[in-house]
Amino acid sequence: MLNIGCHLSVSQGFENMGKQALELGGNTFQFFTRNPRGGKAKDIDTEDANKLIKLMKENNFAKILAHAPYTLNPCSKDERTRQFAFETMADDLRRMEYLPNNMYNFHPGSHVGQGIDKGIELICEVLNDVLWDDMTTTVLLETMAGKGSEVGSRFEELRKIIDGTELNDKLGICLDTCHIFDGGYDIKDNLDGVLEEFDRVIGIDRLKALHLNDSKNTLGSRKDRHEKIGEGNIGLEAFERIVTHTALKDLPCYLETPNELDGYAREIALLKSF
Repeated sequence: MLNIGCHLSVSQGFENMGKQALELGGNTFQFFTRNPRGGKAKDIDTEDANKLIKLMKENNFAKILAHAPYTLNPCSKDERTRQFAFETMADDLRRMEYLPNNMYNFHPGSHVGQGIDKGIELICEVLNDVLWDDMTTTVLLETMAGKGSEVGSRFEELRKIIDGTELNDKLGICLDTCHIFDGGYDIKDNLDGVLEEFDRVIGIDRLKALHLNDSKNTLGSRKDRHEKIGEGNIGLEAFERIVTHTALKDLPCYLETPNELDGYAREIALLKSF
């Protein structure tokens, strides 16, 4: 069975997101922990969180994925920006324990001229400060497209972040199909080769989730512009291979395509049909 969902709005509440995921034909979903541009998160409604946990158990949900705000940059050269990243991640991870044993995804950030090595060092500092021994959430580093000074567009960079994190058993990878295609990994015509490289550099056991997005751009463009499934340069045949691949087919998948809810429902049905 394909474990799939899309990005939903947390403003409607946890249980309602679960119900909406089911209505769209999914059995998981992704949500922003707070406004994607930053700001204070709403207080957790414990009763609502428990209702979602019950709904997930009753409907055989895959793990859900919380997404950090886009403004979070743990490797900024600006100390205030790094402090915001630390405070936001620490708060988000504390809040995720109300929905135990799920996942939290973040963009590694941009080193803004400091260099990849310094960027990785700063990311590791934040991770070493916010992770703790008995947390139940798995923190995912997202593969990036490599635009500007982004960290995380190469598997080797993600490996270095893992190696520099003390509690790295809490870390995994979310592979974004648009991002790695734009970053130069040919998942369209050489999916097996890309996954073999991922396994060699990082280890396939670290791969915990997929963001399924087609790309408006060509291979290696380093631009990061999502497209609807089958309407971009990755193409429908490649997505059929992705969701049926033996190494990927059991992973939870999250759509971030430029869609309204009815469009997500069509894409979920299409991908499940494979």
